[in-house]
Amino acid sequence: MTVYLPSLVGGMLIGLSAAMLLLLNGRIAGVSGIVGDLTGGIRISTNLAFVLGLMIGPIVFLAAFGDWPTVTIRASWPLIALAGLLVGFGTRMGSGCTSGHGVLGLARLSPRSMVAVAVFLSAGIATVTLLRGMGL
Repeated sequence: MTVYLPSLVGGMLIGLSAAMLLLLNGRIAGVSGIVGDLTGGIRISTNLAFVLGLMIGPIVFLAAFGDWPTVTIRASWPLIALAGLLVGFGTRMGSGCTSGHGVLGLARLSPRSMVAVAVFLSAGIATVTLLRGMGL
């Protein structure tokens, strides 16, 4: 097994599940919208099943591969919490997240999603460059 196999399989499963959700339910697999709809009572059973699937995914990964990948996070918890809040705010402001725009929006050749993904990537590159320059 190569080091890239888990990522390849994961990407294929994300694409397959997003396509199935669109074809079978007519819904875009935008995670921020699905989680946001949990509080609004819209299609709560479908949304809950989707979110539970996201939470069970790591357990399936562990059963399939036997170990977690080594990950080192050097940021402080307050910085991580702030980043999470900013991402949540940005997904609402941008009418979607990376899963909705990046996975299905690009596949549907949506101009709005193409712009959104370009902004996501540019902002991410700029942020990493800035933070590394500051030694964070």
